[in-house]
Amino acid sequence: MTLPAASNIWLNGRLVPADGPHLSAYDRGFQLGDGVFEALRAKRGVAIELGGHLTRLHVSLAAMSFELPFSDDTIAAAIGELLAAEGWDGIDPPGDAAIRITISRGYSPSRGVAPETDLTASVAIQAWPFIVPSGRVLEEGERFITSAIRRDADSPIAGVKSISRAELVYARIEAERAGADDALFLTTDGRVTEATTANLLVITGTRCSTPRLGTGLLAGTTRAWLVDHGEAVGLEMIQQDLLLEDVYAADELAVCSSIGGVIPVTSLNGRAIGGGRPGPRTIAMRAAREDWIDRVSMEGSRGLEKPLRLRLL
Repeated sequence: MTLPAASNIWLNGRLVPADGPHLSAYDRGFQLGDGVFEALRAKRGVAIELGGHLTRLHVSLAAMSFELPFSDDTIAAAIGELLAAEGWDGIDPPGDAAIRITISRGYSPSRGVAPETDLTASVAIQAWPFIVPSGRVLEEGERFITSAIRRDADSPIAGVKSISRAELVYARIEAERAGADDALFLTTDGRVTEATTANLLVITGTRCSTPRLGTGLLAGTTRAWLVDHGEAVGLEMIQQDLLLEDVYAADELAVCSSIGGVIPVTSLNGRAIGGGRPGPRTIAMRAAREDWIDRVSMEGSRGLEKPLRLRLL
């Protein structure tokens, strides 16, 4: 059995061994996938864009009609405690980690889909060492296919970051069977939405288009950052409906996420995008984002005591 990368997890208010028993089999997260989560980067003990992730977390919780039983400050302190316990909060060399906050509706011994109203949510925070995307991915780009799954843009849970990830797992299986790295979802009426764990960036000339919110995609924090900072690399950022034809005609294609950053995509359904290699705009966007994360983590860690280093940045 492969051991967890971390020695601890933070569970319902305290650190516990990562390889020990944690939740009951009667937890609704295990039984029904009834829960939500957030994943983010932490560098030098600073949780990057934690405020934005917690805001989105509360939106997901509200949509699913249950509450986080801890304050945002407690969650921030818990991340700091976990990073310190693993030794991943160093300043020089910088600790660099991936964080996941998972909230399920909690323990329920009864059988059925409808939730009781008196349940207490289960909260788990996990950490892994951050792993830079492989040289092959950054130098050659990823290969994508379109998934057979179609997204309903009008679904009230389209923007919920649910722990029920069955369609994403299925899409990754589709990609693996096709010899690809990932899959792209379309809406039921043929619009482009997102990849399994990342938002889409379609670059033509100096214009970078990303599918607009409300078309069956998650409101990614890195996507939002790029919309606000595209001018730093000479790009005009546009949020609009996109079709497959727009993607095929692009000069460059990329995806973006909180942990992976900006990743080049060089083919879709076996068709090369642009020159079939990572383009200069994509490379510049990745560098700008990574430089910003490094700068924010330096500013957040400089001169602060360890218990205070986790801020809602």
